[in-house]
Amino acid sequence: MTDARMEPDTDRQMSQAVWRGWRRRCPNCGEGGMFAGYLKVRDTCPHCGESLHHHRADDGPPYLTLLIVGHIVGPGMLWYFVAFEPDPFTFMAIFMGASIVLSLWFLPRLKGVIVGVQWAARMHGFGHGDPPSDVS
Repeated sequence: MTDARMEPDTDRQMSQAVWRGWRRRCPNCGEGGMFAGYLKVRDTCPHCGESLHHHRADDGPPYLTLLIVGHIVGPGMLWYFVAFEPDPFTFMAIFMGASIVLSLWFLPRLKGVIVGVQWAARMHGFGHGDPPSDVS
């Protein structure tokens, strides 16, 4: 297996990097953990040494989390309310709890996906040897 960070001209498979990011693993080797905490991306991979500090996930993961959880919980709320006509406190407890649990589950995975996409696309310094971008 060749080391992609040593060969800047090699193609990086987007689907593989996205899957590894979803699993919260290094997009280069797939072995080392990407996170040092819940959402803190490590500076380097503990397994292969790939630099990960270049990422710029910013508001992407929370936005995608809100989009996905909203599309899961929204129809669920409508169906549950029509089917069971629950009292308001039960309804709120169920769907607030579901929203929190789903959000906490999706957020680090989606951050890993975004870091994987940036790594595969050689964005924000992940290019290793590529000339710096001219973004002001």
